[in-house]
Amino acid sequence: MDEILKIEGKFTHIRYRHETTGFTVATFRLHDLDEKKLTVTGILPQIEMDLLYELSGSYVEHERYGMQFSVSDIKVAQPSDTESLIRFFSSSQFPGIGKKSAEKIVEVLGNDAIQKIRDDETVLQLIFKPNDKRIKSIVEGIQEQDTYDESFFFFNTIGLGVRNLMKVQVAYGEEAVSVIKHNPYQLIHDIDGIGFKTADKIGHMLGFDEYHPYRLKALYYSCVLDNCMRTGDSYIEIEELNRRFFQTAHKEGLNVEDFDAENTLQELVSENSLAIEETRVYHASQMNAEQGIASFLTGFPYPLDVNRSVAHLDEAIETVEDHLKIQYEAHQKMAIHTFFNEPLMILTGGPGTGKTTIIKAILDIYRQQYPHDEVILCAPTGRASKRLAECTQANASTIHRLLKWDLESNTFLVNEKEPLLADCLIIDEFSMVDQWLFYNLLKACRNVRKIMIIGDEDQLPSVGIGCVLKDLIDSNQFPLIRLTKIFRQSEGSDVVVLAHEMKAGTCHVLDHAKDVAFFECKNYQIKDQILKIVGNAFDKNYTLEDVQVLAPMYGGVCGIDQLNLTLQKQCNPSSPYKKELRVGYRLFREQDKVLQLKNMPDLDVYNGDIGMICEIVHATDDINHQNRIFVDFGGNIVEYTQDNFGMLTHAYCISIHKSQGSEYPIVILPIVSDHYHMLSLRLVYTAITRAKKSLVILGSREVFEKVIQRKDISNRKTTLCSRIISSMNSFDNLSQTNFDRSDDNEQSDDQFDLGNGSWDIDWL
Repeated sequence: MDEILKIEGKFTHIRYRHETTGFTVATFRLHDLDEKKLTVTGILPQIEMDLLYELSGSYVEHERYGMQFSVSDIKVAQPSDTESLIRFFSSSQFPGIGKKSAEKIVEVLGNDAIQKIRDDETVLQLIFKPNDKRIKSIVEGIQEQDTYDESFFFFNTIGLGVRNLMKVQVAYGEEAVSVIKHNPYQLIHDIDGIGFKTADKIGHMLGFDEYHPYRLKALYYSCVLDNCMRTGDSYIEIEELNRRFFQTAHKEGLNVEDFDAENTLQELVSENSLAIEETRVYHASQMNAEQGIASFLTGFPYPLDVNRSVAHLDEAIETVEDHLKIQYEAHQKMAIHTFFNEPLMILTGGPGTGKTTIIKAILDIYRQQYPHDEVILCAPTGRASKRLAECTQANASTIHRLLKWDLESNTFLVNEKEPLLADCLIIDEFSMVDQWLFYNLLKACRNVRKIMIIGDEDQLPSVGIGCVLKDLIDSNQFPLIRLTKIFRQSEGSDVVVLAHEMKAGTCHVLDHAKDVAFFECKNYQIKDQILKIVGNAFDKNYTLEDVQVLAPMYGGVCGIDQLNLTLQKQCNPSSPYKKELRVGYRLFREQDKVLQLKNMPDLDVYNGDIGMICEIVHATDDINHQNRIFVDFGGNIVEYTQDNFGMLTHAYCISIHKSQGSEYPIVILPIVSDHYHMLSLRLVYTAITRAKKSLVILGSREVFEKVIQRKDISNRKTTLCSRIISSMNSFDNLSQTNFDRSDDNEQSDDQFDLGNGSWDIDWL
């Protein structure tokens, strides 16, 4: 456990403050003989000039700004000497009290003046007349300080800490303590990141009965949230909701036969926490997202007087072909024409179908035609945005970074009031975008004139709620280009063929592939086979970054946890020259390959980013007695301490979901019977399309073939598609054209030669 230090200092000025989260960089003057100035950082309340504060926390050496004090707790120090008391009473906390009045208070009441006033405020009549306004100012100032100190004590007692204290103070103001004491379960509705378990823990500490109406209502509400987050559905049927509530309550040991579910639901709807439509129950945010997306797209584009078509587009395409030394096929040219002739278009297709070359042409032509326009490229993950930037030789950003997402408040600083200053928006890897994120992106797009959506409709849907790409396509209301012809004829082409065959329920290419290998082996043989394959890759000069093992589950002998443990021993064995640090059941070691689990926008590192541990500092060697891990994410060095070690895990083997949006030269994928219940066509398709050059599958060919012939039955339940159709149909000048132009896009025999012979991967 890190040592918590306590220092005293007087606040002098603010360098930076985020008003929503309370994150502050401030300067304090230490209360010691030297009176040195110190930079203090952390989640801080409103602080007063010249007051003496007691700060708890630790010293941190920032690589750019030097030594700082990171605050975990702050409170006004009790002044006890004459000088401090005079400064205290003459501070801005006591309007109308100047230095002379403050000196008189201390002269008459002594160094325990504050406590005397607390005990009996009439002692101030020894200094001021009974009706003097200054008496009221002093009494209220002390009461305000006491209330603040009590708030900190209360929140620390119930385990919320300073960070959540700032969140609840932003939400509830001075009423924070009273609101939570009255109903701790209100936190679930108002504070992002606090769920039923946390609120229930507070409720238990405050003595709330297990059958308290607030608790039962919160449990009912949480059943909606939990179901939607677990399934990805945007709603739950009332009958199913009630069944889940009574089932959950029974597991909690509650007898809730008399619970009035209908009345509880109506209360939550009237409070705008839930929304109900026919027999469907939505979280209010998801109803807003669906309605907002449909409404925006119906009226898009909003600068209706702007025409972004190109007069001599075919000639412009020919110029790009000469420049890039490629020949666009007719359907690819149709995609380029569609982009310039329509305000919004969808481009979908599997790997190797030419999506990137289409984007290159569009960017080249657009910038020539409209050199003063702002074009923004974005993707839902850090790795996807980096890959987009590398492929197009253009700047690209994550959607969260583009919208200036604030981690603490879970809000976006770029929004309908502060929109994007962009004329054209291109969104890649759109299958990963959920309803709420897309809604917030559209809210910031009132200046945007063109939107291009790019994604593979056969990949996994978003981790969050909804299946937006599928809903947009199924609505049949937007220009759609569906690419199926294979153009990638270089390394990794067999991977592309396999991906397209899988969609037809076959895998013939496995019998003669050169870039794909399938090793039949038992579950218990998987580990040893993976070690051999990885060793062969290293012998052929492939690096740890080139090779990625993917798995669908964490548990079991072929699960992510076990494979990471096994691969760490081979890829980064223990050495007296490498420092180690155990965090829970994980042992981190210098030069370990690690995965970021959550977005940390302030540090420019995002969920799914993979890096390398470049240094571990033990608490015994650290000036602040803290363990530290430094990770190199492609030149971005990120520091981790005890507070965020949980953001890291090993990345020798990662989940298929975490790999989405990324590509690796070599992918190794175990397919075993133990994982069968988790496997789906979309999951396996997503895994194999991560391979850029070579793919090695290990396990059961029988299980693999069953999976690719299995129909995905887990379609998410949303009403976004029907809302879009309804909204479009009610729009006055709606075009009835069916924009799906993919019917003629059949693969010709001369487009791609499947070749003959067995697989022959050069490094195996």
